[in-house]
Amino acid sequence: MQHTTIIPSPESLIARAREMQPVLRERSERCEAERRIPAETIADFHEAGFFRILQPKRWGGYEMDPQVYYDVQMAIAEACMSTAWVYGVVGCHPYELALFHDQAQKDVWGSDTSVLASSSYQPVGKVERVEGGYLLSGQWGFSSGCHHCDWVLLGAVVPPEKEGDAPDARTFLLPRSDYEIVDHWHVFGLKGTGSEDIRVNRAFVPEYRTHRSVDGFLCKNPGQVENDAPLFALPWAQVFVRAVSTAAIGATRGAIAAAIEITKSRVSTNTGKAAKADPFMQNAIAKAYAQADEMDAVLHRNFNEMMEFTRAGKDIPIEKRALYRYQSATVVRRCVDLVDDLLPLLGGRAIYNDSPVVRYWLNLNAARAHVANDPHNFGPDVTNVLMGEKPGFMFL
Repeated sequence: MQHTTIIPSPESLIARAREMQPVLRERSERCEAERRIPAETIADFHEAGFFRILQPKRWGGYEMDPQVYYDVQMAIAEACMSTAWVYGVVGCHPYELALFHDQAQKDVWGSDTSVLASSSYQPVGKVERVEGGYLLSGQWGFSSGCHHCDWVLLGAVVPPEKEGDAPDARTFLLPRSDYEIVDHWHVFGLKGTGSEDIRVNRAFVPEYRTHRSVDGFLCKNPGQVENDAPLFALPWAQVFVRAVSTAAIGATRGAIAAAIEITKSRVSTNTGKAAKADPFMQNAIAKAYAQADEMDAVLHRNFNEMMEFTRAGKDIPIEKRALYRYQSATVVRRCVDLVDDLLPLLGGRAIYNDSPVVRYWLNLNAARAHVANDPHNFGPDVTNVLMGEKPGFMFL
């Protein structure tokens, strides 16, 4: 099935995201209070075309390089990191759906190409083999944006058929009728992401609605038969892990902007000194500004290089994949440290809930909890590759 779509320029999409910043800031308090993204925001993103950036053209998408999607995410995060987090996660799922068997794509987009999916890749599901597929059961946490989605992607391990065979990690695709959303999202940061639990009780999932992790690692996915653009030859993990780290760069920029506004006029009631003349404050802002720029530059360099490989029909060297994966994992913790340095220099008022910096700080600290944002999980892969050994982690 081919859909004719008028494709906007990357610059216009990024500009649309920046134009939305005032209204996203205005909605951020409500977003947190309701513990989910307002429906109006999701509608705005649909109208702007944001969810189509990584979607195949044959399903009405734009098939753009991932850099465009991440630039939109960073612009959103400058205003509201919870909103950017949901956009990052839900907005990258059209990419993974493009890797599934064609029939799975038809199930999701056959009658409506704007349908969205949430996820939880925790491999906690119980899988039973049955004729034509599997029965899936379990309860998964952290399904960001699930209230706005009609499908879900869930992680589980298919038990080996024969003793001694390796387990088979997969993602299972289920429609809304096959799962229950469990209200469980009561947290100190990223409150507005609506990352609720998903409960499934022996739902049948046909074989074609599963995606093998090894296929994503080898970049040999069933969906690449129909979706054969160089975009879809990227390692799936490289796309996803940046979806849960890149919002931190935008949020750090939002915190810097807020700190600058406070610094311009703040005078200490204790010392009588102007904050804008404080060299510690000046250096903390400069450091955060420069390092956010560096992380942004590395993100673009890495995807520019990966797209060069895929356009040439070449495999991305494993040493580069290990490095790129590690660099993504360091982003959130670096951003936390940068905003940590800003807060003590902004005075006592900075610790109040209505401080324009506190929400960024809380959200960044919450983002540290994601397993993909722990560099200790991925540093050994970089070192092992440098020593000529195989990486131990497949999610590269």
